[in-house]
Amino acid sequence: MTLPTSNGRVLNDGGVFEAAPTREDPEDQRVPANGQRTAVPPAPPRASGVRGNPGPVGLLAFGMTTVMLTFIETSWGDKAFLPTVIAFAAFYGGLGQFIAGILELIKGNTFAGTAFVSYGAFWMGWFMLEFLSTIDPVVPVSATGKTLWLALWGALTAAFFVVTLRKNFGLMFVFASLAITFFLLAGGVYSAEAKKTGGYVGFACGASAIYTALAMLYQDELGITLPGISPVRFV
Repeated sequence: MTLPTSNGRVLNDGGVFEAAPTREDPEDQRVPANGQRTAVPPAPPRASGVRGNPGPVGLLAFGMTTVMLTFIETSWGDKAFLPTVIAFAAFYGGLGQFIAGILELIKGNTFAGTAFVSYGAFWMGWFMLEFLSTIDPVVPVSATGKTLWLALWGALTAAFFVVTLRKNFGLMFVFASLAITFFLLAGGVYSAEAKKTGGYVGFACGASAIYTALAMLYQDELGITLPGISPVRFV
């Protein structure tokens, strides 16, 4: 028999004071009826820090800026509209889409993050090129270099299109039409007709991106599923 004392020690049967036994955490003493101790279940994985869906933001930033540029490429708007496009390319199509891509990467969406960061950087680069050309318009531009630059982005977009074969029809159309637009604009360096055709296809691309963004938004907020955003699997 042991008797507790006020200083935390106990008096044993032999009349000798000794340290009281430490009390274990009750969480570690989960002993079921069979006498065997059970392991404490691990903590659930921590949720991503991004709670909203950045997808509609990135698609709208891309689609709206693309449509604005095609107003000039299709001759629906004149060159006086170009400064407006340049400004929105920097902050909406560029920075806005880039941020959406970073948020997608934080959520673990590798494809969406890669695409949004890439095209966001593209728009910011395009803004800088146009801005520098307005400062010094006599700087020569290599026609061959511009053609290869546009063709390179067309090839990258075609590679992205392969991934959309496991996404939905909306994204498939966006990336397919964007790849065609880049290749047409590459040819448009030497052909005015190819450039104008690229403007029309680019308008369809931008409009489809806006539609897909709104369809995703309606699905998340209203529970309405519009045509073209149901999951597909072709590869």
